[in-house]
Amino acid sequence: MGKFEAALAFGQEGEQTVSQWLQARGHMVFPAYEKEGGDFKGPQLFSASGDLVLPDLLAFRSGAAIWFEVKRKTCFTWHRITHRWVTGIDLHHYGQYLEVSARTELPVWLMFLHPQDEPDPRDIQHGCPASCPAGLFGNDIDVLSHCENHRHANHGRHGMVYWASDNLHLLARNAA
Repeated sequence: MGKFEAALAFGQEGEQTVSQWLQARGHMVFPAYEKEGGDFKGPQLFSASGDLVLPDLLAFRSGAAIWFEVKRKTCFTWHRITHRWVTGIDLHHYGQYLEVSARTELPVWLMFLHPQDEPDPRDIQHGCPASCPAGLFGNDIDVLSHCENHRHANHGRHGMVYWASDNLHLLARNAA
């Protein structure tokens, strides 16, 4: 298995974990990432005003629907400038998810699955605390849009946006 395929499988395991977690709490879940074809493109919302990348899951409960974008990572990252544990997503997708929320008039929640409380060795070298937050974290993207920790233009393909762990709700210590 190549690097891309391994990363894809790692992420899909996180999506399945969060889907099962939501179902255990009474949601019905439509996995938007399940689609035909092996083009490795994410699910899209098509409209006359332009196409958008969709979050991974659409969940229904008690007559309401919520989008969930799932990011599975090993652990939080220590941000040396602000001295905070942070996590983030691709800046381009962040903009797309904000637009999905606006156009569909449905909430979009960003979900971060960080199972490991042991920091990355690179963070330990820079004097981070001995342990980092671990579990399933999330918050509404509209709330998160007002509390970004920082952005980094040179990370990832399109840049990244990051949030401090204290701006995310700890939803489960063990989501499995």
